[in-house]
Amino acid sequence: MNILVINGPNLNMLGIREPDLYGKADYAALVQLVEETCAREGIGVEIFQSNHEGAIVDKIQEAYGRKDGIVINPAAYTHTSVAILDALKAVSIPAVEIHISDVSQREDFRQISYAGKACIKTFMGLGLEGYRQAILYLKDYLKQQ
Repeated sequence: MNILVINGPNLNMLGIREPDLYGKADYAALVQLVEETCAREGIGVEIFQSNHEGAIVDKIQEAYGRKDGIVINPAAYTHTSVAILDALKAVSIPAVEIHISDVSQREDFRQISYAGKACIKTFMGLGLEGYRQAILYLKDYLKQQ
């Protein structure tokens, strides 16, 4: 089993950006959590972060035929990117959406998730722990397919 974990804009600023919302752990801690979780579960993983919508679309397209599943935190592109939605739909790879904060309790403009429309499940408001839960959920889902 081989998955792709995609992180969108500003996630590279974890620990600096609004720690009251996103916590004090930095991006390196997130990467470590993902790598350790996948190693423990016997899952191959590629982790990708970009602040650029097109780069995220390209990475999703590159996953076609190469990855079994995707965990994606589109960050701000969650609420704006039909392009990321279309890429997820085009590759038809099972995807799980993750958000560190609980976007359902935030600003009105954050109440729509385009990417989420192509995902099998969403985890939000669990901090970095949400990544671990998303990976475990995706692993179980893929085993049942």
